[in-house]
This record gives sequence, C-alpha cells and structure tokens, in this order.
Amino acid sequence: MIAARGEAPAKPLLRTIVVRARPGDRARGWLTVGPFRLPCALGPAGIVRRKREGDGATPAGTFALLWAYYRPDRKRPPSGGVKMRAMGKDQGWCEDPASRNYNRPVRAPADSAVDHMWRADRLYDVTIVLDYNFTRRKKGAGSAIFFHHARLGLTPTAGCVAIRPDDMRKLLPRLSKQAQMRIG
Repeated sequence: MIAARGEAPAKPLLRTIVVRARPGDRARGWLTVGPFRLPCALGPAGIVRRKREGDGATPAGTFALLWAYYRPDRKRPPSGGVKMRAMGKDQGWCEDPASRNYNRPVRAPADSAVDHMWRADRLYDVTIVLDYNFTRRKKGAGSAIFFHHARLGLTPTAGCVAIRPDDMRKLLPRLSKQAQMRIG
C-alpha cells in the first residue's frame, strides 16, 4: 500500500490467529498472528477436540471472528475489520442447553443459565464472538466461547482464549474482516 504524502504507510490487516497450548501448561498458550506472539489464557482442561458444556476446555478448530462487543461507557477500541457492537448493561449469553436460545446473545437476567457480560472485572470490556457452535449449533457442545481480556496472571478461562488488555488494544485494529482463529 502506498501512503499519502506525510502519512505513515498503512499496516496490513491480519487474517489468521494461531493459538497453541504451552508445553507443560495446558491452561496457558501462545497466540501468534503476524508480528505478534502473545501469551494467552485457555480453559483449565486445555485444548480438546470434543468440547462439552461446562468441561472447562478450549475447543480445537478454526473459527471465524463473528463480531466484537465493547463497553460503551469505556473508550471505544479501534476495530480494524472486526465488526463492533455496543454492549448493553443487560447483555448476556445463554449457556443452558435446554433453552431455545442456547449459545445465543440474550438479555439478562433470563430464566436460564446466562453468562452476564457487563462485568465489574473488565474481562468482557472487549469480547470477540468466535464461530464455535454458533452457525451450526449443537445443544450441549459448549457455549460462550469468546476471545476476550485476560485476568491478571493469565489465570484460566472457562474455555475461552484471553489476552492482556494492552495486547488486545494492539491487536484489534490490525485484524481483518476475514480474520479467523485456529486453535490447537
């Protein structure tokens, strides 16, 4: 790409994020994309080929980045090619396999198991929805698999992939509209 006079050249958008577990520590991994190699948190059960609801595992496979939620009461993150949606205070995600809304966004509180996304701990301030069990949904195969902010110390997630907030701020504007995450 050629930049206009006086402007820095545009950085290419990144398409494939690769996540692998660290040897000897299945709940932590490395996230690699373009020039970035970032530490990440995974589920305590590590990366698995057969995910089940509540197993604490991160699913293996290649998943599109469908869209991202952000907290509108915080600074809006630069998004690159990932479609951004403002999160409402009642934003939730259904984790009840018996519900018709299983693995779908819902308004909380709801009458079933719901992951409340408007959180005080800031984990979901930026939350990218992965196309795991979403487009082709299977009840009980796992829900709410996101790419989001990690806790201090990169402690395990419930099955998501999480990176430090500073790393997310660097990475998010560089992601392509066609970005996908390859786990395993």
